[in-house]
Amino acid sequence: MLTHPLDPYLRPETLPTPFCPGCGCGIVASAFLRAARELGHSDLSGFVFVSGIGCSSWIPSPHFKADSIHILHGRSIPTAMGVKAVRPELEVVVFGGDGDLASIGLGHLVHAARRNLEVLVIMVNNMVYGMTGGQLAPTTPRGAVTATSPYGNPESPIDMVRTLAAAGASYVARGCVAYPRHLEKLMLEALQAGGFRFVEAVSTCTTHFQLMLGTKSPVEALKKLRELVEFRDVMQGPREGRLPLGSWRPPGRRPGFVESLRGLR
Repeated sequence: MLTHPLDPYLRPETLPTPFCPGCGCGIVASAFLRAARELGHSDLSGFVFVSGIGCSSWIPSPHFKADSIHILHGRSIPTAMGVKAVRPELEVVVFGGDGDLASIGLGHLVHAARRNLEVLVIMVNNMVYGMTGGQLAPTTPRGAVTATSPYGNPESPIDMVRTLAAAGASYVARGCVAYPRHLEKLMLEALQAGGFRFVEAVSTCTTHFQLMLGTKSPVEALKKLRELVEFRDVMQGPREGRLPLGSWRPPGRRPGFVESLRGLR
């Protein structure tokens, strides 16, 4: 019987996923699991996954065959901090959306980067509140039409990569579901790095994001997404409406938060 290479990492009873056809969450999940497999993880027994509320928070829970915690909206970071403090030998990974992490959870996220908390945070950025009706999000592009900005967004979006780099992250990156192999490469780099790591995965919401793009199908939306990103220095910020894709690390090494705590004993 033929099996998929990622079958050992997934719970078959949870498949197919509840994601809408064409949703980028499946691409993000695949990129992460392929990176873990490439690093030699035959299973996910060395991982703990934490997620909040939103479509992307369903990536690890219940689909990954691993220990996971599905927590309150915006509170995945302090939960992950507790897990890492008690079980520092485990790889703690947070999955969340831009509404969860860049809005209600932003305070926790910035201070996790400042502390250099030894966790990996993966943020699926579809630039809108997807699960609750397509409302304006902190990451929505200026001028974009959403359910709560029918005349266009009057605000500038937050750049999470540069924000967390400035706060003290040890690794920041931005990939895109339209370039899955590059996204997998970033996941691989992040899993091998230390300290606080952040990977933003620019994605589409096939239900609501298409209103912004003016597209009529998930395939068309994915093609349109390529026009909103480009490969260049990720620390330069957006240029002519296009987000840069790539990764950045600060010079030198800073001790992690849990490492520093254990050094106090």
